[in-house]
Amino acid sequence: MAQNGTIENGVTRNTSPPPLPQPVKIPEIKHTKIFINNEWHTSIKGKKFPTINPATGVKICDVEEADKADVDEAVKAARAAGQRGSEWRRMDTSSRGRLLHRLADLLERERAVLATLESMDTGKPFLHAFFVDLDGSIKTLRYYAGWTDKIHGKTMPVDENFVCFTKHEPVGVCGAIIPWNFPLLMFSWKIAPALACGNTVVIKPAEQTPLTALHVGALIKEAGFPPGVVNIVPGFGSTAGATIASHMNIDKVAFTGSTEVGQLIKAEAAKSNLKRVTLELGGKNPCIVFADSDLQSAVEETQKGAFFNQGQACTAASRVYVEEQVYEEFVRLSVERAKNIVIGDPMEPQTSHGPQIDQHQFDKILALVDSGKKDGAKLECGGCAVEDRGLFIHPTIFSDIKDHMRIAKEEIFGPVQCIMKFKTQEEVIDRANSSQYGLTAAVFTRNIDRALNISAALEAGTVWVNCYNALHAQAPFGGYKMSGNGRELGEYALAEYTEVKAITIRLNEQLKL
Repeated sequence: MAQNGTIENGVTRNTSPPPLPQPVKIPEIKHTKIFINNEWHTSIKGKKFPTINPATGVKICDVEEADKADVDEAVKAARAAGQRGSEWRRMDTSSRGRLLHRLADLLERERAVLATLESMDTGKPFLHAFFVDLDGSIKTLRYYAGWTDKIHGKTMPVDENFVCFTKHEPVGVCGAIIPWNFPLLMFSWKIAPALACGNTVVIKPAEQTPLTALHVGALIKEAGFPPGVVNIVPGFGSTAGATIASHMNIDKVAFTGSTEVGQLIKAEAAKSNLKRVTLELGGKNPCIVFADSDLQSAVEETQKGAFFNQGQACTAASRVYVEEQVYEEFVRLSVERAKNIVIGDPMEPQTSHGPQIDQHQFDKILALVDSGKKDGAKLECGGCAVEDRGLFIHPTIFSDIKDHMRIAKEEIFGPVQCIMKFKTQEEVIDRANSSQYGLTAAVFTRNIDRALNISAALEAGTVWVNCYNALHAQAPFGGYKMSGNGRELGEYALAEYTEVKAITIRLNEQLKL
């Protein structure tokens, strides 16, 4: 067997890596309207809003703004598409799977275009959008395409002369409200399980980042989904989002975003028609690094967790607890690595750190950084904006942090890593769990018994061992406590999008021959 470029059967293998994908020049944004019933609509009130490139501060384009009346139209279309006897309801389950696979094929075809749009709209590096966001979106669609004909009920032995079995039926019209940090990935996380289960969807992309969702609207139509199955209503949370949450003809709402808004959505869902709610909310995620871990790997993984997507992730590794005997070395290695992060134009291949999404987030992050300085934490690096670069903030590391400080308690949603010291396993478990959040956590150790014991003790929906941000379409994702309700991804997500119906039949006791 040939390895490392040696010759096998007289042929020299080319071991050079393939060229990196390149952004696409997009002279004009094609899709800026509201997508209802597989058609493009202007806003009923005639309103538009701008979407801005956070890397440059330049307006990309204006987008039609959906308001209550537009959401009402989208819900009517979704309700009609999901009625008994409709094309979508009559479609066999394997055909639903083929449509999802076809949509994944179209995302593959448009991968460079979508990654470019995502980078323009969010400011994230193009290569991150191409290799992370697009890859995850395509895999999620394909994963749920495989589930469409495998969603089934059970038969139960019951008393006396009865037969009892269950069916899993679509919930109905599913509303979805998605965030600005991973727009296309969250779009896929929401629509894929909903469609696999036979539901219809009304989805609102974040007002900061509507472009990839609208582009995929055109691909949904091209893939062959019937009109009204997916409807896309770009707009603001206080209008379009609030209408989805309170709408009497929406049967379920799924939201990814802040805990504060999640609470509002749950209250509106309860006050209206008691619709089902799935919430994936904030996090203040602890990483526990033991002295016996591979320290260099732990530094790399926790920094990926802290600084990936400019720290704008609900999974951000913003609380790092390091065992005291390796604490100083861990801080030193972390600072050294952070100073080598390349800040720059998101379209350039060497860039790994882009801007924050907007001025509001930028100001909030720097206010929390200032609070850390005032509270007495030691600023190791960063802690300020990049000069003459608009919304860019230097990757920031604090050490010598006390648990009562704001930066140790509040979700920062920016490129800030807090490194704290611990002495004992019992102490660090208590400190890690002393948060209102419980989304993710991580443990770094070579001791498998310790890893399993701590994983069991941590109050978090996901625990990573010797890795971070290892998300897969097959594995469920969601939080404990105020990090949300329900689960996305994996088989577990299917339960969020189906109603279970029990059917019981009385048998005739007479056996007729």
